[in-house]
Amino acid sequence: MVLPPRAYVFIGLNVVRVLGIIAMLLVFASNIVTLAHDVQAVNRFLHSNSTSTTPLNSDYIDGSTVPNQPAGVFWAVLNRLLIVGQVLVLIMSELGWPSKFFNRYFPVLGKDFGLGALGVIQCLIGAAILSHRVDTFTLVSAFFLFSLGCLNILLGLIFRESAKSKRSVTSWKEQAKSALPTHVAGVDVRPVMNAGPPSFVSNIFGDEKGRHSTASDTTSSSKAGYGFGRQGEKAAAMKGYFISKPIESLPRYAPKPAATNATE
Repeated sequence: MVLPPRAYVFIGLNVVRVLGIIAMLLVFASNIVTLAHDVQAVNRFLHSNSTSTTPLNSDYIDGSTVPNQPAGVFWAVLNRLLIVGQVLVLIMSELGWPSKFFNRYFPVLGKDFGLGALGVIQCLIGAAILSHRVDTFTLVSAFFLFSLGCLNILLGLIFRESAKSKRSVTSWKEQAKSALPTHVAGVDVRPVMNAGPPSFVSNIFGDEKGRHSTASDTTSSSKAGYGFGRQGEKAAAMKGYFISKPIESLPRYAPKPAATNATE
């Protein structure tokens, strides 16, 4: 079965959307796991410092992505929370809910914009995660999200602002309902458009070109219109066309006229 080209575009864009949602769910889960590991590593670090007098000389706290610097724990935790919040917003925009919120307050993720902005945000999130040393699960999830972000940027450059309308299920149904069939059982059912009026009409009443032509053009002057008056009837009679006057009669349901008295 051969599908129309827009069907393949619809399927391809929705496959990319589903893969993007899966990648963002993996990033969401991996960041929650990384945040839990960082908190556990910070607790061990604080406990070891309280029992030991030897300072820690490493740049990062052992077993975590938290830098060993003033307010390092705060910024590391805030970074993970911001990534989780951004991923949730992106998932909601991909699901299209609530659409009015994104169209009004965050239009770059609304239905009137393409996939370029979405791809840029996905690449930024993936790069922010990959810039730290993380475990294998978080590494694969972030790399997967970064790859899909690059793909969304490419699709945004190709389809521009029409990308989300092409992959929308509701717009697909509306186009399917509004489309009229052109062939039924192998027969072309499209209406035939006439190029112009019949030849006898043009010969009797003339055409626009004949009415607007110059007097020197004999071909156009021979097709001058006569209108619908007495001259038109004469011209039609000369060419064998007669216009008959309909017989005056009353409809069947009309009452018969009353008979007049003979004395009147």
